[in-house]
Amino acid sequence: MRLDELTAGLASANASDESMAGADVAIEGLAYDSRVVGPGDLFFCVSGFESDGHQFAAQAVERGAAALVVERPIGLSVPEVLVSSSRDAMAPVAARFYGDPSAQLRVVGITGTNGKTTTAYLVRALLQAQGIQCGLLGTVTSIVGGDERPVTRTTPEAIDLQADFHAMLAGGDRACAMEVSSHALELGRSQAIHFAVVVFTNLSRDHLDFHATMEDYFLSKRRLFTGYPERPPAGASAAATPPGAPRARVINTADAYGRRLAAELDGAISFAVEQAADYSASGLRCGLSGCRFLLHAPALERELLLPMPGRFNVANALAALAAAHAMGGELDVLVDALGRGVRVPGRFEPVDEGQDFAVIVDYAHTPDSLQNVLAAARELARADGASGRVLCVFGAGGDRDRGKRPLMGQIAARMADVALVTSDNPRSEDPERIIAEILSGAQGAGGAEVRSIVERAEAIAQALELARRGDVVVIAGKGHEQGQELAGGRKVPFDDVTVARRALAGLPAPSPGGDRARPQASRPTGAAA
Repeated sequence: MRLDELTAGLASANASDESMAGADVAIEGLAYDSRVVGPGDLFFCVSGFESDGHQFAAQAVERGAAALVVERPIGLSVPEVLVSSSRDAMAPVAARFYGDPSAQLRVVGITGTNGKTTTAYLVRALLQAQGIQCGLLGTVTSIVGGDERPVTRTTPEAIDLQADFHAMLAGGDRACAMEVSSHALELGRSQAIHFAVVVFTNLSRDHLDFHATMEDYFLSKRRLFTGYPERPPAGASAAATPPGAPRARVINTADAYGRRLAAELDGAISFAVEQAADYSASGLRCGLSGCRFLLHAPALERELLLPMPGRFNVANALAALAAAHAMGGELDVLVDALGRGVRVPGRFEPVDEGQDFAVIVDYAHTPDSLQNVLAAARELARADGASGRVLCVFGAGGDRDRGKRPLMGQIAARMADVALVTSDNPRSEDPERIIAEILSGAQGAGGAEVRSIVERAEAIAQALELARRGDVVVIAGKGHEQGQELAGGRKVPFDDVTVARRALAGLPAPSPGGDRARPQASRPTGAAA
């Protein structure tokens, strides 16, 4: 496609005829990373948080870039398209370059603090049960045309997204279930996507290192449901067909922010657990094998066993059911498929090596998600009149919202019987300082025994050694992640499930009473009372 056709309507009024000389040049590809530029590419000079793409424009031209999208003139030997925001220009240009592929897919966009991944997996499973081949874009993995691909972020950059949609169509996909992060919404990655259905799961504290306030965080999420009236990208309407409003908006009205969002919209579809809604669940009874409840849906009321433990998974299931039904799915077929559930790596994932207690690995890394997971663990420990304990291994990520650390410590101390505070992904921060901030919230929060152990593998091993018959051990924070991020940008292999399996294999057999010798804590902090 020619440069002038691809960028029609985007060029700033300040662009000179000289800078656009040669605008009929053919563009063979798009890039925003100078290290992967190929001959004939259009390179976007994006002003980022840590670096400025304009500094790499010469390198991009040396690698064969045929033209540049810039926010200020550079004066190199190739045409320059001057725009107010190179980042905002990426989505509409990429959509045009790839033939606006999302308009030919039925795209379900899922946003919220927690539950996005599981809901996306469930939506895909329900659509596949209807005979609709469905792609997946999310935190754990991407599935494009039936092929699984590794991911680096929850929602890819706009160019990568449009390339994925194009590949999905080529691979036979007719739909896509995708997670949409607040970062993607704020940074415009999801602009120019034609969403058929959008889903709001919930909103609680997270990413306040990026969003200034919870209100800003909410407004970023809200963009998925109302478009982008606060910040339309310059020239977007001229560079690609502007996406219309989603056909359906599915919202969790058990969540306070969800109720606020639903009140702003006409015709929103509601779902809620133990509350009246268009899709709801009542009479929940949850155990390690899943949750049994009475499902209420339009013109349907049915007893259902969801083979996924935790009340939060019932909410995720309702969201997926409402979304798939809004896309025209047959309700009975969808409910049958829901009864088969899905397995999502690192999402309340059981680790079973034949031990006489439960071990759960979960991605819970926010106060709300940790509270939900520990509540589910307590329900399992007390199922059928049992009196098992809840042990929790967790930490908090470095270089992220520090305000949530004491909140998570408070929740763990209040809701677990034994809390082992350890490292998560410390990144550039001192792990011991992170742990101290978590412990500041744990002190005085409850009667839990609280221990601090910097090395995560050691903390996991100690929790498993402490566990007795009927207990539930929750290993929270990293879930599906296969590495631990350390100082200097280093990433070392680390998988909670693998570490737990190795530790379980090394445990001595329990006595008839289910007890083992209790190890000494590396750094006991005493009870948090």
